[in-house]
Amino acid sequence: MNIENIQRLLLNCYSKDLCYPKVQGQCFGMSAIISLIINDYFGGDICLIYIDEISHYFNMVENKIIDLTSNQFDYKIEYKNYQIIDRENILTDDTANRYSALKLRLIKMLLKQVDEKVYSCNSCNKLVDKFPNDATVFLGKNNDIVLVGEAPANNGWRKSHKLWCDTNGKVLPSGVVLQKLFDIIDKDIFKTTFLESVKCYPLERKNLKICSSNCKNIMLEQLKILDPKLIITLGEFPTRNLLNFKFDKFSDVVGNIYEVNGYKILPIYHPSPISPKSYKGNVPIFEKLKDM
Repeated sequence: MNIENIQRLLLNCYSKDLCYPKVQGQCFGMSAIISLIINDYFGGDICLIYIDEISHYFNMVENKIIDLTSNQFDYKIEYKNYQIIDRENILTDDTANRYSALKLRLIKMLLKQVDEKVYSCNSCNKLVDKFPNDATVFLGKNNDIVLVGEAPANNGWRKSHKLWCDTNGKVLPSGVVLQKLFDIIDKDIFKTTFLESVKCYPLERKNLKICSSNCKNIMLEQLKILDPKLIITLGEFPTRNLLNFKFDKFSDVVGNIYEVNGYKILPIYHPSPISPKSYKGNVPIFEKLKDM
């Protein structure tokens, strides 16, 4: 992910409904919401200056000025007497709505770029069937929680094109178990962002380890785009792919929240009924999560 790519995609996201109502035109009235997005992905500070009595936002990242909306002015901006602004002070109702809409458009474009890498990848050639859908990430209502599964099921999303369902539209057993757990925290699995640690369908389970390794960078790229508050890993393979330390028994890490590379990661037992702990073993974890 780089600034130049973000800038190009943001220009493609432009529409009048994203502009501050009183100031419209390409990039006009969008400095606030664009500065919020740059802050999401690159950190640093959000800064405010006034130009011809008009408020204008830009970013300061590692002592470097990043201003993706400077081209709305016909002259060079003097970045003097600026003030650093708390992002929460920018997020009024109108700005928050426009920011959320822009962020979602950008996320879809960024994820599409990653999917193009998936579809052109041959690292697991002869070990997998390609994922035939037009996206390998299911976007939920928001990305506060992101579920990371093991690999596409043979009779699930990859064939039905509907998350957690088989080709007849019936909810898969794993989905039934997971929804019962999500009921504890008053969430809906069909409105929760989901992706697989392995992007294609491994023809044999013994290939999961090598496929997980080959897909790791793709998965990390998707998570960086989604920027979740909590990642819930379903089972051992996605957990090993995300935790930055080795562990002997999966049960040693289940139910604990780990902070890795800025993410909070919560491993749970895989919700497949084949596992004797798929429901009962996970209930205490979700009861604790409910109170957080």
